[in-house]
Amino acid sequence: MKFADIRFFQVVIIQPLDTGSKSHPFPHALVAGLERSPSQITRRMSKTRQARRSKVKPFIKIINYNHLMPTRYTLELEGLKGVITNDTFKEVSQREEAKKTVKKALEERYTSGKNRWFFTPLSKSLIKISRKF
Repeated sequence: MKFADIRFFQVVIIQPLDTGSKSHPFPHALVAGLERSPSQITRRMSKTRQARRSKVKPFIKIINYNHLMPTRYTLELEGLKGVITNDTFKEVSQREEAKKTVKKALEERYTSGKNRWFFTPLSKSLIKISRKF
């Protein structure tokens, strides 16, 4: 990412922390999002190709509230609240395990057809807002 380059991602807030913590002394949230969205699939494709194109690449991060733009949409991922905590970011192995569970949950959500808006790329009009200084 370059200096003054603005990126937009769709994320889900897993755990809000309004008071902050010792390592992050500002209000922040633990979020999970899609680094790479699933590709478009059609009915004519084989089952293996559909499964391959339905894969997602998730990320988990700690993000300051000032860098989040809330929307009216909600996505319920109750199973992830216990998996991702502040302690998850201390060790790489825990972080990788958390990413795997997030990936499983999001792929289940995608294949079941729930919350289609989350898996579609952001609109071009919103991306055009980003500019380089």
